[in-house]
Amino acid sequence: MKDDPHTNRNPRLIEVPNPFADGVLRLMEPTGGFGAEQLRHLREGGLGLPFLIDSDGLRHLYFDTSSTQSSMRLDEPDALVTTYTRKMMAFLLFLPEPHHVLMIGLGGGSLAKFCYRWLPRARVSVIEISSDVIALRELFSIPADDERFEVVHDDGAAFLAKARVTPDVILIDAFDELGVAPSLASSEFYQAASQCLTADGVLVMNLSGEPHRFPIHIEYLRRAFAGAVLLLPVAADNNLLLFAFKRPQLAALPDFLRSRAAELKQEIGLEFPRYLECLRAGRISPSAASPA
Repeated sequence: MKDDPHTNRNPRLIEVPNPFADGVLRLMEPTGGFGAEQLRHLREGGLGLPFLIDSDGLRHLYFDTSSTQSSMRLDEPDALVTTYTRKMMAFLLFLPEPHHVLMIGLGGGSLAKFCYRWLPRARVSVIEISSDVIALRELFSIPADDERFEVVHDDGAAFLAKARVTPDVILIDAFDELGVAPSLASSEFYQAASQCLTADGVLVMNLSGEPHRFPIHIEYLRRAFAGAVLLLPVAADNNLLLFAFKRPQLAALPDFLRSRAAELKQEIGLEFPRYLECLRAGRISPSAASPA
C-alpha cells in the first residue's frame, strides 16, 4: 500500500516574515491567499495548516504556535534532535534486529529516517493521516518510498483495523493540535496493535499535549498487553513514553540487557545504558497521568 496518488507531492509554499522571531516562516498557501487576517490568525494560534520555521541550524515543524511537532538539523537530517525520540529507540534493547517497524505518525520523519539509516535490514512503514504533512516530506529529507520504506496516507487506527501486517515494533507518535490523536483513544485500537505484533513484539508510544488525555491510553494499553507496560517520563520534552510488551517477562528488564545496551551505544551512539536505567525506574501503573 502506497501514498494516496492525490497527495500533493509538490506543494506551493509561501514565505512570510516570521512573526515570532527573526527569519522566515514557510507554509502552504491557504485557500484565498495569505494576508493581514491570516497573519493575525497565525499569531493567535494557527491556520489549520502545518508550517515550518528555520532557526539556528534547525528546521521545525509546527501545527500551531503552542508546541513544536518535530525538529531536524539542517546539516544532519538523520539525527534525533529531541530527547523523547532518542529514548523511543530504546526498543532496540529488546529487539536489536527488527524485521518490520511500523510507525503511526510521520511528522518531520525523525524516527523514520533514523530507523531507515541504522536498521538496514528492517522494513519501515509509516502511517500518516495528513496529506499536508506528507507533502512536506522532501523538506525534511524523508527518503522516497522503496522496497523497505513506505509512507502510507491513512488514519492509524483505521489502518490497523484492516491491514494484515505483522510488525515486531510499533512506534506511535501521532498528534493533533491538543495532543494525542483522538482516533487512537479506543480499546479496539490497542487490542488491534497487540494482536498484529509478533510474539516478541514491543509497542512504544509518545504521550504529549493535554495531560488529561493520558490515563485512558495507559489503561487501554495495560488491558491489551496484560499489564506489561512501563511508563517513562521525559521531563526535558514534557512527554511520557509508554513501552508495552507482548512477553511480560521483558518488562522485568532481565540483566542481559546491560551488555546489550553497551553494545548498542557503541554501534549507534545513543545512550542506551542510561535509557535502560530510566526504564528500570519506570512505573507499571495505571495512575501516572503526566510526566514527572
